[in-house]
Amino acid sequence: MLARHAAPLAAALILPLAIAAPAAAQSPVLSAQFTFEHAPYAQVHASTLVETRAGTLLAAWFGGTHEKHPDVSIYLARYQDGEWRPARLVADGVQPDGKRHPTWNPVLFQPKDGPLILYYKVGPDPETWWGMEMTSNDDGRTWSKPRRLPDGILGPIKNKPVELADGSWLSPTSAEAPGRKWTLHFERSADRGRTWQATAPVESPEGIMAIQPSILFHKDGQLQAIARTRQGALGVTWSKDGGRHWGPLMAVDLPSNNSGTDAVTLRDGRQLIVYNHTAHHPSRLGKGGVRYPINVALSDDGLSWRKVVTLESAVLPAGYAYPAVIQTRDGRVHISYTWDRRRIRHVVIDPARLPRGDSADTPLAVPANPPPPATVYVP
Repeated sequence: MLARHAAPLAAALILPLAIAAPAAAQSPVLSAQFTFEHAPYAQVHASTLVETRAGTLLAAWFGGTHEKHPDVSIYLARYQDGEWRPARLVADGVQPDGKRHPTWNPVLFQPKDGPLILYYKVGPDPETWWGMEMTSNDDGRTWSKPRRLPDGILGPIKNKPVELADGSWLSPTSAEAPGRKWTLHFERSADRGRTWQATAPVESPEGIMAIQPSILFHKDGQLQAIARTRQGALGVTWSKDGGRHWGPLMAVDLPSNNSGTDAVTLRDGRQLIVYNHTAHHPSRLGKGGVRYPINVALSDDGLSWRKVVTLESAVLPAGYAYPAVIQTRDGRVHISYTWDRRRIRHVVIDPARLPRGDSADTPLAVPANPPPPATVYVP
């Protein structure tokens, strides 16, 4: 593994861990880099990743003066020849009457057939925002005119939809109502996104408030969703009928600091989640406080989880947040996350090197934080 006091390296450099550690260490982290060095906006957040049908890796995020500012827009970047190409603006919140709202939480989705889709939100805040979508038929180079989703359909709130065995699409979503009331629900389409049906809100007998679920697959055919909560532990719910109905929300044995997570079912059947292994201080209940360290955990059954990698743990003012995770066709796991609201970090992991049984956490897998960029961004 990388030494704790490794010298800072250039921000955009790919950093194979073999350079920094003996080959025998077999670090699961193959590379780590930022998606950009400098950006024309002060803050950045909420990245998403996708592998297109052509095999291209794309990332998107929102950037602007600060979250909720009307100038916040969606940017998209292409990964090519081992580096990220400059991002370009692909969507904003300008309305037909000229009024401008912030954009939020882009989600890229590549179904088995049909165009690449970009979902995102527009609106003053999460209580009043609405869902939007755009499509691309040329590997993300050009995009259709934005289209508003039907009333009552929000689209994926933060994390990627999944395509089920019968061809249906299942979108993980949630709602934030006045009074900070949070509920999970799901949106299902049997006609490739032309129409959608929303499920009932997931019941929460224990009073757990959750948002931003990720969907996992289990060998017995059940689906599981794991989500951010305000109660100090991540929440889960299960479906036995392809996402049409969901069981009650319950806590699982991973802490929640009230910040976003993302998860994926690996091809070998293991469940992988990227999250902050910390819970918020009782005095800041539900405020989404400390967002470090950032970690990877594994589970065989979705119930018992083991923390296996600490990606980063150095203290940053805004921490590490809102991860996205996918497994590409070459078997590698790609992770992106917000780095101090100033950068998007991209990490590549070899899942074959992740421990399969109980084992100690691999600390500080990503190299030491590089020096701040030359341009000082507004915090």
